[in-house]
Amino acid sequence: MCQQPAIPLINHPIVFYGAGSMAEAIVRGMIARNVVEANRIIMLNRSSNERLAELRSRYGVLGYNSSEQKTEALRSAPVIVLAMKPKDAAEALRSLGPLLSPDQLIISVIAGLTIRTIQGLLGTAQPVVRSMPNTSSSIGLGATGIAFSKEVGDESRKTALNIFEAVGLTAVIDEERMETLTGISGSGPAYIYYMMEAMIAAGIRGGLPLEQSRELTVQTVLGAARMVQQTGEEPAALRKKVTSPNGSTQAAIEVLERGDFFETVISAVNRCAERSREMGAALEDELH
Repeated sequence: MCQQPAIPLINHPIVFYGAGSMAEAIVRGMIARNVVEANRIIMLNRSSNERLAELRSRYGVLGYNSSEQKTEALRSAPVIVLAMKPKDAAEALRSLGPLLSPDQLIISVIAGLTIRTIQGLLGTAQPVVRSMPNTSSSIGLGATGIAFSKEVGDESRKTALNIFEAVGLTAVIDEERMETLTGISGSGPAYIYYMMEAMIAAGIRGGLPLEQSRELTVQTVLGAARMVQQTGEEPAALRKKVTSPNGSTQAAIEVLERGDFFETVISAVNRCAERSREMGAALEDELH
């Protein structure tokens, strides 16, 4: 008996206004998880035919950069994902506003740009979803914060969630918490990479070959994350299980405590959130 092909979750066109790495990560995830068919995804960029050709070849999506095709795509698409660089946002959104009808959903992956500013630049109280994905979205293990304007209805909420759930975990939050989320998951991979750099360096200084030190570090971090995920236990509980009194792990933890490791990480997250607010405020001042 033949199995019927799965029906995509979204059966209308989605326009990506910007064709950079984050847009590509989301597109790859949506296609892989059958959220939408490739031929219903339209990718727009400012000038690079080469980039659009690469995306068409790799995923089977449509790609335009002529002004007529872009205008028509933006005017008619039920969903538009804003994925351009922040410096290009003001001009793009001011031009986009007059093309829109009230029911078109705008999804932003532009860091620092608030819903209020997006609506202000568009010149209309458009339904807007603000999101903050992270780079792990490119392998389907992203963590995305998502906030909705009051104009976003139930179907549009479902559409936005389907898009980001295709590339990992999605957390719906109040918009004023977006910077805190940026400090944890948006920039968080960099903190883990930095610790991994130090662990690899320690291995090399202790006489391990680079490749072996790297492999052991990667597997250790991967295993620790999986243990938290799969056991459901708190990190503190798992840490205590591997920390014997007066043992070698305890000695290592004491060194981290002397360096105020715990509070330093919290300070780093807080400073990242604060800097995100500063950059957002500067961007908004620049755009007005």
